[in-house]
Amino acid sequence: MITVPTTDENIKMDSRFRKFDVNEIRKDFPILGREVNGKPLVYFDNAATTQKPNVVIDSMVHYYKYENANIHRGLHFLSEVATEQYENARLKVKEFINAMSVSEVIFTSGTTDGVNLLANTMCRADMLNEGDEIIISHMEHHANIVPWQLLCDRKKTVLKVIPINDDGEIIMDEYKKLISPKTKLVSIVHTSNTLGTINPIKEVIDIAHDNNIPVLIDAAQAVAHQKIDVQELDCDFLVFSGHKLFGPTGIGVMYGKAELLNKLPPYQGGGDMIRTVTFEGTTYEDIPNKFEAGTPNIVGGIGLGVAIKYLNMFSFNDISEYENELLKYATEQMLDINGIRIIGTAERKASVISFTVDGIHPYDVGTIIDTDGIAIRTGHHCTQPIMKRYNVTATARASFAFYNTKDEIDVFIKALYKVLKIFG
Repeated sequence: MITVPTTDENIKMDSRFRKFDVNEIRKDFPILGREVNGKPLVYFDNAATTQKPNVVIDSMVHYYKYENANIHRGLHFLSEVATEQYENARLKVKEFINAMSVSEVIFTSGTTDGVNLLANTMCRADMLNEGDEIIISHMEHHANIVPWQLLCDRKKTVLKVIPINDDGEIIMDEYKKLISPKTKLVSIVHTSNTLGTINPIKEVIDIAHDNNIPVLIDAAQAVAHQKIDVQELDCDFLVFSGHKLFGPTGIGVMYGKAELLNKLPPYQGGGDMIRTVTFEGTTYEDIPNKFEAGTPNIVGGIGLGVAIKYLNMFSFNDISEYENELLKYATEQMLDINGIRIIGTAERKASVISFTVDGIHPYDVGTIIDTDGIAIRTGHHCTQPIMKRYNVTATARASFAFYNTKDEIDVFIKALYKVLKIFG
C-alpha cells in the first residue's frame, strides 16, 4: 500500500525567510512563463487577481487526489485528514493577521461576502435604528457601498461619505465632521484598488473608537503588499480575499473581535452552524462555525493556507520596498509620455497606476497592448463614484506584484508609445 503524505508534508517550503530574488520568485509562478499572442506574458492586473505559485496549485491537486472528503462531521480517516488541513489553514490565517483566536477567523467566499455578512447580521440583530448612520469613503469598491445601501433601504439608516482630495486622499477633517452620536459603523478601504491610496487606517480607527464606533476594514488590496496586524490596528472587523493573496478564488476571510461576533446572529442557516435542530427551534454553534453554514470551500481554504505559508517565507519589508521601486520606475516613465494623466497621486500609495491617455479610450489602450502580451485592466474597476469624482468614464490600470520586473515595465512603456503612434 502506498503511504500518501498530507498536504503540508507534500508541499515543501523552507520556514526561513528567502532572499528576495525576483528571478527566483518568478520560477514559482508557472503562468509567468507562458506566451500571449506570441509574446511573453506581462501580467499587470494584480489588483484584479494575483497569480498562484506552484505550491498552491500542487496543494489543491494533492487534496483532490488523495484527501478529498467532507469535513467536521466524518469520523473516517479521509474526513479527519481533510478537517485537519482545513482548520490548519484557519490557524495560519489567525497567525498571519495576528488575531487573538482562531474563533475570530471566519471563512467566506471573498471580501464581498464578508461585507455582506456584517451588513446582513447587523440588520437582523436590530443594531441599527431609523436615522442611524454608517460612514464610508468616496474611494470604496462597490462591495463596500452597495451592501450598506441595501441595509439603509431596509432600516432607513443614512450613508455618509468621506470626501477625497484631488490626490485621492481622504480629507480627515471632513471625516471628523461626519461623526455624530448616530454613527454606528465606519467601513473603509485600507488600500484603494483604483487610486492605490493607502489610507491612514490607524488614525481612522482611533478617531472612531474615541467615539465608541466600531470599524470594518476592507483589506483586499492590502494583505499581499504589507503586514496587517489586527491587534495593532485594533480594528473591529477586517475582510479580504484569497485570490488577491496568491491563493485561490472563492475563499476569503472575515475577522471580527470575538465579543462583537458573539452579538451577531447567524448569517445563513444549514449544516455545520447548528448545535441542535427541532421543529420547535434551533440552537447554534459557537463562532466561527455559527457563520459557516454548509459544506465550505475546503480546497480553497487549504490553498489559502498554503499561499500564506508561501508568502511568510519573504519579508514584507522586502516586498513593499521592491514594489515601491516598480511603482516609482513606472510612474516616472509614464509621466514623460505626452497626454497621459495619472489618476491617484497620494503621498502613500501602493503599486497601482490608474491612467488615461488624451483622446484614446482606455478600452483601446488595453486592447492594443494586449497584442503585445500585456495584461492590464480597463473600465471603472467597480469604483464608479471615483470615476465621477475625476470626471472620467473609465481608466486603464496597471498593478504590480512582487514577481513583476522593471524589464516588464519597459515593455509596457514601449507598448504605450505604440498606442500613441497608432492613434497619432
